[in-house]
Amino acid sequence: MSPEVVSAPVERIADPADPRLADYVGLTDVALRSRSEPEAGLYLAESEKVIRRALDAGHRPRSLLLAERWLEPLAGLVTRVAATGAPVWTGEAAVVEALTGFHVHRGAIAAMHRPPLLPVRDVVAGARRVVVLEDVVDHTNVGAAVRSAAAIGADAVLVTPRCADPLYRRAVRVSMGTVFQVPWTRIAPWPEAVTDLRDAGFVVAALTLTPDAVDLDTLAADPPERLALVLGTEGDGLSAGATARADLAVRIPMAGGVDSLNVAAAAAVALWALR
Repeated sequence: MSPEVVSAPVERIADPADPRLADYVGLTDVALRSRSEPEAGLYLAESEKVIRRALDAGHRPRSLLLAERWLEPLAGLVTRVAATGAPVWTGEAAVVEALTGFHVHRGAIAAMHRPPLLPVRDVVAGARRVVVLEDVVDHTNVGAAVRSAAAIGADAVLVTPRCADPLYRRAVRVSMGTVFQVPWTRIAPWPEAVTDLRDAGFVVAALTLTPDAVDLDTLAADPPERLALVLGTEGDGLSAGATARADLAVRIPMAGGVDSLNVAAAAAVALWALR
């Protein structure tokens, strides 16, 4: 089979300081990106698979950036983005790397319009299994937890106001683009909004090591029809406020003198047991 040919208009760039490419400047500056992406109404999708999943979810591209050597291998993606009216930029690998601050080794990166967040009631309507991430600050953990939710079959993910952004570039990449297929939104105020989940018909289970916590096996033996599983931040775990408002506390049985798992691993284990 002959390779696809790019039939869409592509603009070549030579200057990494080109103001039209401001969306892509300094992507390695975590503090800058996590601060500016939500305010600017954009997020970055990296790799062909992730960009395609974003497009499949109905998200609109602002532009696409890729090194010249990826033009033919990603011709279909280039054509699809260009068909939306969004510009496609390409240049030598050194120019793209100077612009973004890292090697775009996954082929392409796209600036995408950030869709508005839906109300919690809309996201959880009809859901049976919901994951709530409380103040999880590591983007890798957020992405991994969302990927587990997608793979194991959770219906929605809710993140608290201080939780890392699921649409941050690293979170999107680690999730393999599943942030676009699992419904998610922010839940606030927190932890007071635990009551809203209960009013919506969910049993709220706090994953924590409190003395009254029941084993995950016990909950899995007779799971509720609708369950919201709340997991806490990496360092301190679940807050006292969220734990106090939950219907019950749950712990994963541990061996080998280990008291707990990484939050993303814990989410995967708990979701598998309660699937």
